[in-house]
Amino acid sequence: MTATGAQEEAAGSTARGPLWWGRRRSAVLDVGLAVVSAFECASEGIGFADRAALPMPFGVLFGLIVGSVLVLRRRWPIAVVLVSVATTPAEMGYLMGIVGLYTLAASDVPRRITATLAGMALSATFIVTFVRVRQDVEAGDYSAWYVPLMAVFMSLGLTAPPVLLGLYIGARRRLMESLRERADSLEQELSLLADRAEQRAQWARQEERTRIAREMHDVVAHRVSLMVVHAAALQAVALKDPQKAVKNAALVGDMGRQALTELREMLGVLRSGEDRVRARAEVPLAAVGAAAAAAAAAAAEDGPCIADIEVLVGQSRQAGMVVELAVQGDARLYPPEVEQTAYRVVQEALTNVHKHAAGAKVMVRLAHRAEEVAMQVENGAPDAAGGAADAGLPSGGNGLVGMRERVTALGGVFVSGPTEVGGFRVSAVLPDRAEASLR
Repeated sequence: MTATGAQEEAAGSTARGPLWWGRRRSAVLDVGLAVVSAFECASEGIGFADRAALPMPFGVLFGLIVGSVLVLRRRWPIAVVLVSVATTPAEMGYLMGIVGLYTLAASDVPRRITATLAGMALSATFIVTFVRVRQDVEAGDYSAWYVPLMAVFMSLGLTAPPVLLGLYIGARRRLMESLRERADSLEQELSLLADRAEQRAQWARQEERTRIAREMHDVVAHRVSLMVVHAAALQAVALKDPQKAVKNAALVGDMGRQALTELREMLGVLRSGEDRVRARAEVPLAAVGAAAAAAAAAAAEDGPCIADIEVLVGQSRQAGMVVELAVQGDARLYPPEVEQTAYRVVQEALTNVHKHAAGAKVMVRLAHRAEEVAMQVENGAPDAAGGAADAGLPSGGNGLVGMRERVTALGGVFVSGPTEVGGFRVSAVLPDRAEASLR
């Protein structure tokens, strides 16, 4: 993983140079160049002092001072170039002029200033070279074009290469900084996307846990409730009516086998979901959501349907409940999630009647409408003398919450509450998504 700018700055802070230098290596380089430039200007100052009729120590000292200005090239490149232009008539500071123009072109100084100073350096070099070459060839027989051509060649040779190289290095440096900043921003975006993907994965896992808990509650609560009711009835009639006791015992066994079968199917779906996650281990975050969705879809396709509600009502009748089933409209196929949700709502409502209203009469209504299916389970007041009143069925308080979650997740409406006669009513309306999509 690439290091961010902050990390690089923190890592390079221990190697920072003194004053304005970012690194010690840069400081050493500039000091070395300044020393070489100072010696160069000092040696050229001897000739300058001779031509200007000045004392030689003055020329040497002047050259040392002028050459040492190169140490400021990173801090004040404009000043370095101006000094080199000013000393051009003295024919000194060639290294300072070349390095100064390169540093100026590579820096962030506005291009108009760079062009202006480069033009000044070019003009100064051209004039000085023209004068010196003309003085040197006065005694010789040379062409009239020789002096200006040599002046142009020398001025361009001392000015154009450092400027062009500086412009190239500056553009390359800015490009690298831009790419580094872009890489840092992309890394931050990837980190944010990874965090969001992890949050989505956690949300998907939480949703899957909730769905599994709801399925386990629906499967276990209903079957076990019926088994407890039959076991209580078996205990009551074991001595009085052996044949009825045997029948109730057989029903308890059937209920237990059905509960085990449904639990086994659910565990099979969960194992298939785990296999999908392992098969896609190279993209674990995406696999979590995909496996959760696939497990939910498989559970919906393999789960119960609306046609099984009649069997569900028959099982409650066998447990001693007085229950009636009324169906309105023509039955048709619904999406698997609608079929399963409708079945679970009726199942949980009947389970609640077994738990809280033993001996009450129950009315189950199922209506197939144009674009929806509606179901209602209503029971009367509980009969305190009911045979199953002493079954002692526990309640976790999650039945109504689970039904509401199921219905609202499909865009339906769920209503529950007590009736005026002391009973309880559970109503749900589910949209027929298959027909809605066809329209």
